[in-house]
Amino acid sequence: MITIIGNGKMALAIAKGLNGECEVVGRDEAKLQKFCQESGVKKYYLLNNFDITNKTIILATKPYTLELLELKGKAKEVISIMAGKKIDEIKKYIDSELYSRAMPNVAAEYLASTTAIYGSNRAKEIFDKIGKTIVVNSEKELDIATAIAGSGPAFLALVAEAIADGGVLCGLSRELSYELTNGLFKSFASIDKKPSDIKDSVMSPAGTTASGYEALEENNVRNGFIKAIKSAYNKSQKI
Repeated sequence: MITIIGNGKMALAIAKGLNGECEVVGRDEAKLQKFCQESGVKKYYLLNNFDITNKTIILATKPYTLELLELKGKAKEVISIMAGKKIDEIKKYIDSELYSRAMPNVAAEYLASTTAIYGSNRAKEIFDKIGKTIVVNSEKELDIATAIAGSGPAFLALVAEAIADGGVLCGLSRELSYELTNGLFKSFASIDKKPSDIKDSVMSPAGTTASGYEALEENNVRNGFIKAIKSAYNKSQKI
């Protein structure tokens, strides 16, 4: 049995992806009941002095709450999805045989998360159930991956919204523009090529794509996204 400590949006997405085959722990009983109703989880427990002995835990609380956790016993494994919190710091507050870190994203609910993993094979096996896992070699790489895999859906949502707005500006209905944009993202995800190769296969000389690409470069879109990843990573180092 997997125990999820925390009942926020990411915890809910993971629980749904695991088809409710886990238990959840939190501070607010009303919120825990709602969590179970939405996720299919059958058991919940209050956090105060919760016994973690021999449990496999996904630690899904906010980073600032780490030192406030009231747990007893020694876990079998702690898998933290808290941004920026290093294993050495987690060890100060939670006793466990093994420690791992992971960074999934909200697509876990749809079994489509891309999850960066630093740690055990057991952690990888768990997150393999909710999408694709990518093993990294250090906690620094995990923090950088957090900016891409964890924050990335919000950045891509901005891209999707802007593309759809562009379609509306040119005369499409909002509904049709969103449908085309959603289809675009699904099509892109199915192409197993480097981004530069995809771009080159679409962009013909003096064509419509080249004209649009010029507009993006003129508005520093590429630089903006590079800085967004760097900013998200830098923030993880200050949490």
